[in-house]
Amino acid sequence: MNATDGSLLFGLPDFFAPGVAAAFVLTALRVGGLLLVAPAWSAKSVPMRLRTAMLVLFAVILLPSALETANTATLRITPATFLSETAVGFALGMAGAIIIAGAEFAGELMTTTIGLSGAAIFDPINNTQGAIFGPFMQLLALTLLLISGGHVLMIKAVSLSFTAMPLGAPIAMDKGFFELVKAASHIFSTGLQFSAPVIAAVLVANMALAVLGRAAPKLQVMSIAFPLQIGLGLFVFAGSIGIIVHALGDWQTPYARTMDSFARAAQVAPATAPAPAGRR
Repeated sequence: MNATDGSLLFGLPDFFAPGVAAAFVLTALRVGGLLLVAPAWSAKSVPMRLRTAMLVLFAVILLPSALETANTATLRITPATFLSETAVGFALGMAGAIIIAGAEFAGELMTTTIGLSGAAIFDPINNTQGAIFGPFMQLLALTLLLISGGHVLMIKAVSLSFTAMPLGAPIAMDKGFFELVKAASHIFSTGLQFSAPVIAAVLVANMALAVLGRAAPKLQVMSIAFPLQIGLGLFVFAGSIGIIVHALGDWQTPYARTMDSFARAAQVAPATAPAPAGRR
């Protein structure tokens, strides 16, 4: 047994060492904040018992990384540390959820633009009904995230967060979440970028039909406008799906940029303890 670093044989934590039990609880809170909103991990289709088991397992696995930077002598479970650790994990998961939300918003825009907003489809992730392209884009983004190991990368981000934001350290959550709110604007910008080809094509088609209707008043424009709008929208979406997949495949870059901005804003340098009397 090595009581100084709070570990036993095979790297298992020694919960009887000073401060290790508190570190485990705070680590579990940070992981729990991640599992609350992180893509894939927060899906309603994941049973609560399995989610609880993953919470305990990840907390045990990440505890050695948390102990490397934590000051176990002063580590305490207080309302402030309870909320701050949960908020840090929440921010780590929210950075990934923003990417999925941007893709889902793009699907909502394309559904409304094409004219299929009246048709609803079941969303297997959230157990709700939504627009046709909304769940499709959400599943597409989630599939690309899982293929690229995003679910593991978010757990790794929790491990790396202990270096920038140690357990129990003072954190400026107001500044950190302000950066996270600014990053949430990517939901609308990403959604508009992905749906821009469909919106532009349908807009041009509607303008052409409007001019045609004015030039030939006897022509029944409305009888061909709706099927033309749907067909053109589906055709353009099928042609741009490759570009969307390529853009969503590079989700690690905006995720890392969002977490870096959050960590830089929320990190607060710990106060330096005064030197004992008689020592220089």
